[in-house]
Amino acid sequence: MPVDLAVSILPVSLFLGALVLLDSYKLISLRAILLAVLVGAAAALAGYGVNISLRPLLELDVARYSVYVAPVIEELLKGLYIVWLLRRNKVGFVVDAATYGFAVGTGFAFIENIYYLELNPNPTIWTWVVRGFGTALMHGGTTAILAMISRTVQNRATAFRLSLMLPGLAVAVVLHSLYNQFLVSPLLATALIVLVFPYIMMFLFQKSERETSSWLGTGFDTDQELLRVMRAGQVSDTPVGRYLKGLRTSYQPEVIVDMMCLLRLRAELGIRAKGILLMREAGFEAEPDPSLRAKLEEVGYLERSIGRTGMRSLKPFVHTSTQDLWQLNLLDGTQQ
Repeated sequence: MPVDLAVSILPVSLFLGALVLLDSYKLISLRAILLAVLVGAAAALAGYGVNISLRPLLELDVARYSVYVAPVIEELLKGLYIVWLLRRNKVGFVVDAATYGFAVGTGFAFIENIYYLELNPNPTIWTWVVRGFGTALMHGGTTAILAMISRTVQNRATAFRLSLMLPGLAVAVVLHSLYNQFLVSPLLATALIVLVFPYIMMFLFQKSERETSSWLGTGFDTDQELLRVMRAGQVSDTPVGRYLKGLRTSYQPEVIVDMMCLLRLRAELGIRAKGILLMREAGFEAEPDPSLRAKLEEVGYLERSIGRTGMRSLKPFVHTSTQDLWQLNLLDGTQQ
C-alpha cells in the first residue's frame, strides 16, 4: 500500500516542486502552497459527498456520470479557491496562478487516490502508474489551466468579475471530461499527458517570467520618477500636478492633500515591492521594514478618506491593475 500510494502521488508532487523551484521571484510562500494543497484535499472530500448524493438523484450510471457531471462538480469545487485568490488580489501573475492551481489539484488527487486505494485493495502497478502520471497530473493540470486562463482574462478587466472565470472553467471541464471518456487506452492517455503537459507549463512559465521582468522594469522607473518630482517639489509642472489642479473645483483642499499623500505612498510602496522581487531573483531576502505596516495602514486610511468618487478621479495615476494591487498584498505578507 505505501508503494502504491507513492507511485500515485509522487509524480504530481515532484511536478509541483519543480514549479516552485522554477519561480525565480519566489512569488508564493511555502505556507501558501501547503494551504492550497489542503484546500484541494478538502475539495476532494466535498466532491465525494456531492457525487455520492447527486448520482442517484440523476439516475445515471457511473460511466455517464463521470463524463458529464463529475468533471463539472470537481472543477467547480477546485476552482472556488482560485476565485477567492483572484478576488482578494493574491495572484499577481500567470506563474502564480499556475502554481496555486496545480497545488489545489495535487491535494485533490491525493485524497482521490487514497479513496481509490480503499476501493481497489489489489490493483496492478500499471493502475497506479495511470493514477499517478495520468489522473493526478490531469487534476493538477486542469486547475492550473483554469487559474491561468482566469488570471489572463481578469488582467484585461478593470475589476474582478465572477463571469470572467467561466472561460477557464469551461476549458478545465472539457479537458477533464475528455480524459474520463478514455477515447484512447488509459496508458496512452497517461503517456500523452506526461509528454505534452510539462512542455505547455514550461512555455507558460517562461512567458510569465518575461511578463514579470517587463512589469518590474517599467513600474520601477515610473514610481521612481514620480517620487523624485514629488520630493523635489516639482510636481506642479508634471501631468500629475496639472491633473490635480483641475480637481480643485471638485474637491476640498484637504482631499487634494490626501490625494497627494496617497500618490507618494503608493510610489514608495511600489518601489519597495519591486525591490523585494529583484532581491529574491538574485537569491537574497529583504530585511523587514519596521515602518512598512504603518505605511500600509496609512494607505487604507487615505483611500477611505478620499472616498470612492475621489479614487475614481485618481484612477489615471493610482493604478489598480492586478500587479499593482497584488504588490500591496506582497508587502503585507512580508510583515506577517
